[in-house]
Amino acid sequence: MPLLEARALTRRFGSFTALDGVDFDLRAGEIHAVLGENGAGKSTLMNVLSGLLRPSTGELLIDGQSVRFASPADANAQGIGMVHQHFLLVPPLSVAENLLLSADKAKGGPLSWPLKSVLTEAQALAKSLGWSLPWDALAGSLPVGTQQRIEILKALRGQTKILIFDEPTAVLTPTETPELFATLRQLAAEGKGIVFISHKLDEVLALSERVTVLRRGKVVARLATAECDAGMLAEAMVGSNLSPTPLPDSCSSLGKGAGGEVLTVQNLTLGKLKNLSFSVAPGEILGFAGVDGNGQTELADCLSGMRKPESGEIRVGAMRLSPAPKAVREAQIGVIPADRQKRGLALSMTLTENLTLGVQDSPEFRKSIFLNAKALRARAEQLIQRFDIRTEGPESRASSLSGGNQQKVVIARALAGEPKVVIAVNPTRGLDVGAISYVHTALREAQAAGAAIVLISTELDEVLTLSDRVAVLFEGKLRGIVAPETPREELGRLMGGAAA
Repeated sequence: MPLLEARALTRRFGSFTALDGVDFDLRAGEIHAVLGENGAGKSTLMNVLSGLLRPSTGELLIDGQSVRFASPADANAQGIGMVHQHFLLVPPLSVAENLLLSADKAKGGPLSWPLKSVLTEAQALAKSLGWSLPWDALAGSLPVGTQQRIEILKALRGQTKILIFDEPTAVLTPTETPELFATLRQLAAEGKGIVFISHKLDEVLALSERVTVLRRGKVVARLATAECDAGMLAEAMVGSNLSPTPLPDSCSSLGKGAGGEVLTVQNLTLGKLKNLSFSVAPGEILGFAGVDGNGQTELADCLSGMRKPESGEIRVGAMRLSPAPKAVREAQIGVIPADRQKRGLALSMTLTENLTLGVQDSPEFRKSIFLNAKALRARAEQLIQRFDIRTEGPESRASSLSGGNQQKVVIARALAGEPKVVIAVNPTRGLDVGAISYVHTALREAQAAGAAIVLISTELDEVLTLSDRVAVLFEGKLRGIVAPETPREELGRLMGGAAA
């Protein structure tokens, strides 16, 4: 008998069907992966299973008994816990206080459940998982891997027997991911059922026993992982095999050094970043590789006008760039920030409003002192179509979109004006294989149009696939600029601090 079973689940939002007759089951002691493009229905399915949404039709069963959830608390009471991709912690509160907020209402809730009881239970659970946590530290001050452990402890409170993990490695460093996998395997070995959502096919193949693939709200494949390879999974997800995006023919006459440098950086210093100098030519992609935390954040902040460097300068053509977002826009620099939800979008605003940001001062979209609402809506409709943003319409809120479609909004705004320079920071983090292909194509098209592109990514494969040259950062310093064909052993040596 399955631990959890969904029968013919359907969820509609107005005329849009997000889930269409989905069947799904989870066994005790199993890690079951759910795959699908962004917008395929994965998040909707998980939100139904965890009590955040009610199904329009269909049935949920736990241990063979039909259940109905009116809230996540109901799902928790039935033994279902969920670890969200974007953590639900209160940063100014301590680890212990965050755990207190998630106290079981059946035991009196956070106002009556003593902190000592919370700590005792959490410490015992952490010890069983081999963790040592700083219980008095502020949650917002901790590395993301530690924050995720706090979320797992919250999800495991009480008698949890089913755990749902939504893109759990999207925010982790390469060294933190194996630690998470060890935890998931241990929990499965204890008899818990694990639902694992990931866009990374190699992770699914390494971790899960079964895979359910969704496409446009329907189950299109149920596969035993041992009988699959990455190509089969990718084809099931998107309906065809995906190959690396080729360089457009129109780029061949641009490339390195053609027409002089568009972007020039000289002796840039800020925080970990030390005296960094480089230049990028029109139609060139310069990729920055390196272990996260070696100056990439400071570089991105300087290039996007978010922070003033301690010394050095940035030039676009002959013009020196002022450290301000408005100056960046006026210099025709398009920015794809690392965090689409914190820096890329105003989630409570509509798509029209989000796509207006950056062009609100343009005479084309103003009527005297007022914005031209009709022109801005028409522009939003054009961008929605051009960038294949899957939404009910331009007045939908950004928060209602899947992660991949949110990223398309960010990219649409960055690339809509045919920028001279594009700053792309981890542009495919948290995206599925189909959305990754789309983002890569969009960057290639900007390159073909003559944009100078700075790609800052912790995904080495992404840097090597897209870049004309690869710059390696270590402790904020440039260790060398090499060809993407450079052997990985040499790249690893540079990323570890060796000189070129």
